[in-house]
Amino acid sequence: MILSSRNSPRLSLRRVASYNNDKGPLSSTSSRFNFNHLIASPPPSPGLPALVPRHGKPPPSHNPRKLLKGVLWLIGMLVILYYGFTATSQQRVPSVGWASHSGDQYEMVGDSELPDFPTPVVITDRRGRSKWTVSIPPNHEFPLSPQEYADICFQNMEVASHVADLHSHMHLPHAAHYGYYHVDPNFMDVAEAEKHGLLPGGKAKTMLNGPEGSVIGENMDGLIESDVCEKSMTFVLETSDAGLGNTLMMLWTAYGLAQKEERHFFIDDSRWAYGKYTNFFHSPPIPECRPPPRHEMIPCPHHARHLVVSAATAASVFGGAFNEAFEDARKMEVYRQKPMYDLARVGYEALFHLREDDTEYVIKRIEEFESKTSQDGPKKDRGIIVGIHVRHGDRRPYEFQYRDSYIPLEQYNDKAREIMHQRFNNTGPNGGENMIGQMHSLMVVASDDPDVYDSDEFSQAARAQEQIRLASKEAVDSVKIPTTSPRKFVDENIGWEGGFFAPMFWGLGRPTSIPTSAVESPDTKLPPTAEALRLRELVGRAYLMDLMVLGEVSDAVICTVSAMGCKLLAVMMGWEKAIEQKGFVNIDGDFEWRGVAW
Repeated sequence: MILSSRNSPRLSLRRVASYNNDKGPLSSTSSRFNFNHLIASPPPSPGLPALVPRHGKPPPSHNPRKLLKGVLWLIGMLVILYYGFTATSQQRVPSVGWASHSGDQYEMVGDSELPDFPTPVVITDRRGRSKWTVSIPPNHEFPLSPQEYADICFQNMEVASHVADLHSHMHLPHAAHYGYYHVDPNFMDVAEAEKHGLLPGGKAKTMLNGPEGSVIGENMDGLIESDVCEKSMTFVLETSDAGLGNTLMMLWTAYGLAQKEERHFFIDDSRWAYGKYTNFFHSPPIPECRPPPRHEMIPCPHHARHLVVSAATAASVFGGAFNEAFEDARKMEVYRQKPMYDLARVGYEALFHLREDDTEYVIKRIEEFESKTSQDGPKKDRGIIVGIHVRHGDRRPYEFQYRDSYIPLEQYNDKAREIMHQRFNNTGPNGGENMIGQMHSLMVVASDDPDVYDSDEFSQAARAQEQIRLASKEAVDSVKIPTTSPRKFVDENIGWEGGFFAPMFWGLGRPTSIPTSAVESPDTKLPPTAEALRLRELVGRAYLMDLMVLGEVSDAVICTVSAMGCKLLAVMMGWEKAIEQKGFVNIDGDFEWRGVAW
């Protein structure tokens, strides 16, 4: 707008207060007029938009702040959609999944229902979280077969890794092995899964192999049913091993482990090759609680509430992780094994109580030996008893030069004479050799080979027990069976010369399937006949009485650590006598005592 001087209106300047309250001029003609009040910025005030663009530039078409907000919102939505689709694709797991095997490869498969066979399964709760557990149909027979127990432990590792990948949304490398007491946060115990409705529960009755009382250690006399044990361990005696030694060592160690972990202990003998456990031993200590439903007894993971231990799962229970957890790394040589030795010793003291008639015989036998070594003179003239355990048969020594044969018997004899000489040297009159003590000393021999007792090396030695003998074929042939006998006691003309061989054991009591040689492999899954169980019981009782006599009466024991019976004798002697006092003498190479073989 242009103003002309001819039409100039009267203009007056009104005082405007500034932000700092500076005083402006009263009029345009005032001599005190200055421009200080124009320097300060006036307060913002609304105004009309300009009709003409300033400086010829077009007005901005968008707000930068709004553009930034839009970009951030778009990025956020993309991130949410990405993780949403990723989680959906990763967690597209059926409500139930389990591991199947084809050959040696395992893969995860799925279905909407639980399988009708024992297997680890992946379960998803109502919130979509994946867990895994072990599903054993409640109506499935108990115990499972050894192969089923071994398969479950192997499959558990695959399923646990799979569930861990689901939670991490990607496949991550897992540890080669975890510690013995590692707790998998993704595992849900069977009882807990039933409580949350993820497993159906044990409404059906488990089919037991054998009578109802096959689980030994359960109190069957109470009128009021006791509560289920909070934690338990059940040892299944079934094994494909014909010998008793490995089973006893595992049984003792498992009992000691159960006590350490505060688990109640039970034993299942429904498919034991030797028959009923109580035909050999007294029942184990009976807890105040009862065993859990059979489908809740699982072989692994180890932190499960109710654990099943057997020879089939020895690698899981007593394997490398077990050794790492219990070996004393601060010690050297055999002293590293002391914690595991203690576990076996606890089991021996609690479980090794033979049946009444065998115990009475062994006690009398021990008293007989001790009376021969004692005399009325000084205590230093008392003789010692050197126990000798000779294992032949299908057990070969560790020492390389004898790996295809056996340790010569003269080595046992020479070592026994050496021990006696060291014991009585310099203890006689005037510091000489104590001949009286040596004359009252004994060698007591136990062997699975009948020919050992008749050898020249042990012609002066005594048998550990004579209640039950394993006869050679020559001895069997010399037996005259009366023709009026209602039943021939010696069913087949076969002896035990050479020692204990597994095929010979499995062939006992089978008139039509006795192996023709000790290398023939019989079918160990066939149910034994009554006669087979009777003969196996005699073999087992003879072995146990041999061990009890040597373990109780010997001042020193000479044996080969390649035989499990040798290791059992070390446990029976006690740590002080066997290790500290060096009463446990191994002549099979430079090897030391170790526990469970897996």
